[in-house]
Amino acid sequence: MPVVSRSRRRLLASLLALPAFAHAQPNVKGRPAILTRAIPSSGEQLPAVGLGSWITFNVGRDPVARAECLAVMRQFFASGGRLIDSSPMYGSAQEVIGEAVGKLKPAQLFSADKVWIGAGAQGPAQAEASRRLWQVPRFDLLQVHNLLAWEAHLPMLLRMKREGRLRYVGITTSEGRRHGEIEKIMASQPIDFVQVSYNVLDREVEQRILPLARERRIGVIVNRPFRQGDLTQALAGKRLPGWAAEIGCTSWAQALLKFIVAHPSVTCAIPATSSVVHVRENMLAATGPLPDEALRRRIIQDVERLA
Repeated sequence: MPVVSRSRRRLLASLLALPAFAHAQPNVKGRPAILTRAIPSSGEQLPAVGLGSWITFNVGRDPVARAECLAVMRQFFASGGRLIDSSPMYGSAQEVIGEAVGKLKPAQLFSADKVWIGAGAQGPAQAEASRRLWQVPRFDLLQVHNLLAWEAHLPMLLRMKREGRLRYVGITTSEGRRHGEIEKIMASQPIDFVQVSYNVLDREVEQRILPLARERRIGVIVNRPFRQGDLTQALAGKRLPGWAAEIGCTSWAQALLKFIVAHPSVTCAIPATSSVVHVRENMLAATGPLPDEALRRRIIQDVERLA
């Protein structure tokens, strides 16, 4: 049993005392309308900003850190969020998410996880172990993480979808890796989603992957929208240009997210955070006007100059 200091006990108590909502239904009174995007293969609407869990939810058994994650998820749902993304690769993140799901019982959760194991025969067992950790009856989306053993895992996931044990199937990559192979799978396999890295400075996917996703009616989930925090850190203290007010942005994080979700091929961006303030700020990026192409070019120029 971990020893918790008096100050950390007070923080834990304050986090757990944050207002809950009945059956995890968000309080929509006075909340700005959330921008949604249709999943191309089904037409189902998803909020354009979701929640990642890489690093931020890998907190082990620390009760204060788990309470912070619970508070983040509570605020995420209260702000209109749905899609939460995780992986067996992310340490304790799945268990932490599942603990919060068990407490909040969010009706609007869109659960997105991954298969990440080299042995194809072990894929079904890993997927089932992940489902139990999340405490969900079935996943909405399972993705082959970084294409690891995709030739074995993808047919298994497609079979699960046919059998009604899974709603959507996808593949993932990050940091610009294996884009050629990603394109080949997108062109030849009946997947619903592809997850890639995309942000103001890393725009390689604009050349072929985003257009192909639009052509093949594949949803796009964007990871590393802030370069794992490096981009927002580089812009910290830099004054927001005048165009920020035109699209309702009060922070660089919102501007960076609006740049991404303004692309017509993007379904959902998944910034990761352990801060209630930041998740609230991120979700506001899915409200109000989006930059047009001319403004997106201006955002690129300003970020390249300042970052």
